[in-house]
Amino acid sequence: MTNYYNHHPKFYVAVDCIIFGFNQGELSLLLLKRNFEPAKGQWSLMGGFVQENESVNDAAKRVLSELTGLTDVYMEQVGTFGEIERDPGERVVSVAYYALLNINESDRELVQKHNAFWVNINELPELIFDHPQMVEQARELMRMKASTEPIGFNLLPKLFTLSQLQSLYEAIYGEDIDKRNFRKRVAEMDYIEKTDKIDKSGSKRGAALYKFNNKVYRKDPRFKL
Repeated sequence: MTNYYNHHPKFYVAVDCIIFGFNQGELSLLLLKRNFEPAKGQWSLMGGFVQENESVNDAAKRVLSELTGLTDVYMEQVGTFGEIERDPGERVVSVAYYALLNINESDRELVQKHNAFWVNINELPELIFDHPQMVEQARELMRMKASTEPIGFNLLPKLFTLSQLQSLYEAIYGEDIDKRNFRKRVAEMDYIEKTDKIDKSGSKRGAALYKFNNKVYRKDPRFKL
């Protein structure tokens, strides 16, 4: 057996999850108050160490599941963060992932158990280590991807109104979208289907509910809102 590896330093590999949710017209981030040192009591992303019997991708899925109770969630790798002193506890290289999920589908008891909270993306507290950089890179990646692929639907319930859809993309890009132009673009997309159901939570007349048809999208993957 080779001794090559013995001549090189060993350090920890971790994953950090930037978990986005959308509710009441607001894009939010799931943060927790750390209950251990270093940085005990400060705001942090959810993370954990990669175990011997799992890949980095599997570690990220495990961490996400342990916090939200969800397993079938859209996730994408953001990048690797490995500054020498990024973690004051030990030398740790972290691989960051961002995830998009429907807040109402997450396990509230698990979220509370981890002392985690949904925080408006525009009102984030000071985060530890290089977590602000992770969040910023994740937001930029999400914006780019959302302009060409229908990843935003992962943040919505299965049935949604056009107003909800528009407010979602306004929250993602941080700017207002012209209502007439937006609905014109939606009308051109066969994979955004109008259902016979009505949402009356906002008014007596109600608003039509729509759904995203992934099968139709795969046949005609044009997407740009």
